[in-house]
Amino acid sequence: MPKLVWGESGKKLYETGIRQGVLYPQDISGDYPIGVAWNGLTAITESPSGAEASPLYANDIKYLNLLSVEELGLTIEAYSYPEEFGVCDGTRLMTPGVTIKQQKRKPFGLCYRTSIGNDVNGGEHGYKLHLIYGAIVAPSETGYSSVNDSPDALTYSWEASTTPVLATGFKPTASITIDSTKINPVKLAYLEDILYGTDVTPARLPLPNEVTSMLSFVATYSIEDLIVGISCEFRIQLLQPLISLSRYSILLDNEDLTGKLPVATEYRTLPITFESDRLSIAFYDERTYENEGVVPTVVTKLKFRALTETGSIGTLQIQN
Repeated sequence: MPKLVWGESGKKLYETGIRQGVLYPQDISGDYPIGVAWNGLTAITESPSGAEASPLYANDIKYLNLLSVEELGLTIEAYSYPEEFGVCDGTRLMTPGVTIKQQKRKPFGLCYRTSIGNDVNGGEHGYKLHLIYGAIVAPSETGYSSVNDSPDALTYSWEASTTPVLATGFKPTASITIDSTKINPVKLAYLEDILYGTDVTPARLPLPNEVTSMLSFVATYSIEDLIVGISCEFRIQLLQPLISLSRYSILLDNEDLTGKLPVATEYRTLPITFESDRLSIAFYDERTYENEGVVPTVVTKLKFRALTETGSIGTLQIQN
């Protein structure tokens, strides 16, 4: 084990800022299907509570501690809020331009981003995505005052409690944090497409189990009809698309064959044949491959021996 060292260059880390806030009102099924940008968000304070020890005694000595359930509270501060937050704050629209308060409050989810800095890259070293589930705000006061010689904008503030959601293999949680410096950038980009939306899909907040799945696997394929010693076709089926992989590179006896990777649920035949008993495949992600001058990111490389008789090789999970 190496000797401990303090103050190494590049390892003096700090966290700062808050940006790119997104609100996700919860639907009746418990999902968060639509996200909207939260402009004017200035601060979010996460306030864990609970986990308090209740000591037990036996034989005149301390026996053990029982810990109470841990909970997560929030304080949200902003200069403004999206119109969709009204239902989360107990406001309903009576008629265009007229709202009524003290109505039922709707749970919601949040996503916001903080910056990671260090002594080398400053605040551009990386960032963290914070995902919040099952939040519901309590009534809060709003103070209006006269404009004076030191004008200031009205600041809204809400106290929120949370209800944890399931996370397979872990205790239920209301909070997930994703560190960009420790995540494959291809998978992170796919997650952000879901969180922030694209030109064709709306923003939504995936539940913890889906987040774990998409950050663990790129895609799942079924490969069939690979026979040694016979010129045959390589058939591939995309079973579980997570990232749009646009290129494959197949090496057969040092011959490099590249082409478009099919992204479809039905079987597609890749335009190659082979007579070798060994096959090496590299899959590349679409984003870096299509950027000129950027070396393609190899999502994974696979080497395996083909079957000696007709049949399915089985399911191949491309994992990073």
